[in-house]
Formats: sequence, C-alpha cells, structure tokens
Amino acid sequence: MSYKIPVSVLIPAKNEQANLPACLTSLQRADEVFVVDSQSNDRSGEIARSSGANVVQFHFDGHWPKKKNWSLDHLPFRNEWVLIVDCDERITSELWEEIAEAIQNPEYNGYYLNRRVFFLGQWIRHGGKYPDWNLRLFKHKQGRYENLHTEDIPNTGDNEVHEHVILTGKAGYLKNDMVHEDFRDLYHWIERHNRYSNWEARVYLNLLTAKNQSDTIGANLFGDAVQRKRFLKKVWVRLPFKPILRFILSYIVQRGFLDGKAGYIYARLLSQYEYQIGIKLYEIKQCGGQLNTISTTISVPGTLPTEIGQTAT
Repeated sequence: MSYKIPVSVLIPAKNEQANLPACLTSLQRADEVFVVDSQSNDRSGEIARSSGANVVQFHFDGHWPKKKNWSLDHLPFRNEWVLIVDCDERITSELWEEIAEAIQNPEYNGYYLNRRVFFLGQWIRHGGKYPDWNLRLFKHKQGRYENLHTEDIPNTGDNEVHEHVILTGKAGYLKNDMVHEDFRDLYHWIERHNRYSNWEARVYLNLLTAKNQSDTIGANLFGDAVQRKRFLKKVWVRLPFKPILRFILSYIVQRGFLDGKAGYIYARLLSQYEYQIGIKLYEIKQCGGQLNTISTTISVPGTLPTEIGQTAT
C-alpha cells in the first residue's frame, strides 16, 4: 500500500456529484482532504464523506474573502503544504510521486502544476490551453489568492476561479501534468462561463480604469509569467473586435485547428465568451458600475409610468 503524503488537499465544491468520485479517488495518497461545499443540493457531501474527506460548509456573504482564501484562513490543516484541486481535476500517480519529492525541497514555498485540459473527450493540446500553469501546491501560510475587487457584481460565484496566488518566496515547476476533465455536458460549460463573464467584465473595467490595488498582482512586461500575462491583458482590454480576435488567436495563431472539431468548437465558444464579456462591460458602464440596475419604465395611456416588475396601484 502506498504511504500517505503529508499534504492537505482543498477542494472547493458545489453540486459536483458527477466529478467528485474520480477526483477523490485520485487523491488517496493525500494525508487529508477537505471538501469545502457551498450547500450542494445533490449528493456531493455524501460522496465526499463516504471517501473519508472532511466536509465543511461555506456560506458566502457577498464580501471578500471568497471560498479558497476563507478556507486557507480557517481550516485546521495538519500539514504545512496544501494542494488546491478542483472537482473536475485528477492527480496522477506520477504527479503524486513528484509532489512527495518536491515538498522536501526547502528552496521553494510553492509549485506550479501544468493542467492537461480535456474538452469533448479530447486533450486540447493547442489553442493556448497547453501548457496551462497554475500555482496549486504551496505552504499554506505563505500563499493567498489576490483580490481583484469584483464582489459588487452579482452572479460571479463564491469561489476564486481566475485569481492568482500571491506567494511569499520562490516557486518551482513540476514536470508531470494534472488532468482537467469535466464529466458534465456542454450546458454546464456554457452556464459556468456565463457566470464567469460577469466576473471578467468587472476585471476588464478595473483594468481600464487603472486602479492601483495592493492586494492584486501587478502588470509588468518584464516581470514573472503572471505579471507579463496581466500586462498583456491590460493591452487586450483596449483592443477593438475582441471576439473575432479571440477566435483568430485561439484557432489560427495558437493552432487550435490541430485539435480538429473539438478545437474549432472550443475556439468558437471562447469567441462567444469574449462577446459576453464585452456586452456585460457595456452594461456595467451604462448602469454606473453595476449589472442589471437600469430602471426601465413603460407608459400606458391614462396611467403613471410604472417600473417593470412592479404592480401599479
């Protein structure tokens, strides 16, 4: 029997009964597993408890911190190292062996893991999806997710998804991939990215207004990979025709066409996602910094104007 590796795993979850069994099976080498649930109404909690995981309920009040940072601040981890794993991700045996060796190296306080993304049952090797580095393994006292100040926008979720970890100290890179494959259908992909586009619209607005926030990772063309990516995003948000450019970038420049039909569908969906971000950014600007707050009125002859959704008296 393989020995337990002194790592505490953190899994943010909500209604993930389709993905959790495979995810939890891949985590059997971990010394402990926490599933932080957002009041799932499916069998997520039951599945997690039956695997031996610790299930903790998170109640988001609409303010920072969100789920992962709250967990890092409050959960009683018994190990120095924490591994962040989403429900639709798997840790391979080869990666576990590498993790066991890596955490003995005092040179680094964290490690980037490369995600191998599957879409429609196919590994997406191109279109900018591979390599896909994420800082997921770190000493839990040394890392926290940045705050991009998006909580004022509704329906963005209670979990840090695209925020990056701000790490005290140096980070290394592991060689073996983690696997990312959502077992749910395209409905859930589209529904999830509809929510993400709310979040992205606020991020775009913050980048356009050039807010200097100390609790975010700054933009620097000559900095590390994340800082360079943030710099390029500040340029990107100012470009015209972004939905078309997103498709050209993913499908042609980054050779998404080499992934066949799945690569084409993925590039089209990314273009649609960029369009959603754009129109929601327009809505935020029109609504004075918020979504869905325009007071729309109708006039009926012989009556006073009435706000839609209210009843005239």
